[in-house]
Amino acid sequence: MTPAAVAATSRMREEIFEQPDTLARTLERLAEVRQRLRRLRNDVDRVLFFARGSSDNVAIYGRYVCEVMVGIPAALGAPSVATVYHRSLDLRRTLVVTISQSGQTQEMVDVANWARRCGATTLAVTNTAGSALADAVDLPVVTDAGVERAVPATKTFTAALLAIAAVAEALSGGRPFGDALQAVPEQASELLARAADADRLAPIVATCASLTVLGRGFSLATAVEIALKVEEACGMPAAGLSSADLQHGPLGAVHEGTAVLVAAAAGGPTLPGLTALATRASQSGARTLCIGGDARLRAACDAAVMGADLPEAIAPIVEVIPGQLLTESLARMLGHDPDAPRGLTKVTQTT
Repeated sequence: MTPAAVAATSRMREEIFEQPDTLARTLERLAEVRQRLRRLRNDVDRVLFFARGSSDNVAIYGRYVCEVMVGIPAALGAPSVATVYHRSLDLRRTLVVTISQSGQTQEMVDVANWARRCGATTLAVTNTAGSALADAVDLPVVTDAGVERAVPATKTFTAALLAIAAVAEALSGGRPFGDALQAVPEQASELLARAADADRLAPIVATCASLTVLGRGFSLATAVEIALKVEEACGMPAAGLSSADLQHGPLGAVHEGTAVLVAAAAGGPTLPGLTALATRASQSGARTLCIGGDARLRAACDAAVMGADLPEAIAPIVEVIPGQLLTESLARMLGHDPDAPRGLTKVTQTT
């Protein structure tokens, strides 16, 4: 089955192509809560993100965008501190952000309630208005992705990234992204117009035993999300790593028979290091691929997909889209149903 034949067969594919409209609607929805978001700035000295699964990868982006673009300390919190160990923390002047597309994951609801008891200001990013999580926090930020039927999160993931960028902008008290957020829906359309390029990566990855996806800084969120998608939808061993972490040991696992996919914005301080690692991976015999980057990175790889024309801090909102398309094509090629990965459900309740 060719990638072109695969393209029209799944709900996941349909939802990937809904993302330009989803992002445009989400921008409109975010405008409605912008003033309430801005009021948080005077009461917040730090941000803690809590999430699971794909939402955890949104939180990785949130950490970088808060610290680099806003200058406020941010970190990923461990839900188990609240829900398993029941440890009370001093969270005064802390913004606790819980992220759940369904808003029905009980662990996230419990974390939000715990955070309020600990003195935090609480905010939730969710796709579901009136959900248990939305009702549990001081300020729900509801995206407008519509119902997502495929189990792998696609449009809800990018909508959540956009919401987190809007939260960061509000915390900055200014406009750290300029007009770039308004360009996000159009850039999503541009990436989807080149869907065939992403599909052509699938046969290359299919010949390999495993996939390593690399990013750094803002693009780390893209790398870990693509790896998660490939693992859950395709049943292929995949690891999403910071390029810096790869150099601290796992680099030895990159060799002939493996695939390395680099996710990068068109510019920024992490790009030279990512390009050097792509070159090194190719010299080790790995099949090297990239999404985004510049001409030097693309020349260092066996195959490449053009990325978004967006600043480094905003590019991750849409640069995952070629990875989503790759995942859908690869799953079909390997005989899997991308809409219903084995052993997974749309709403996961953590035990």
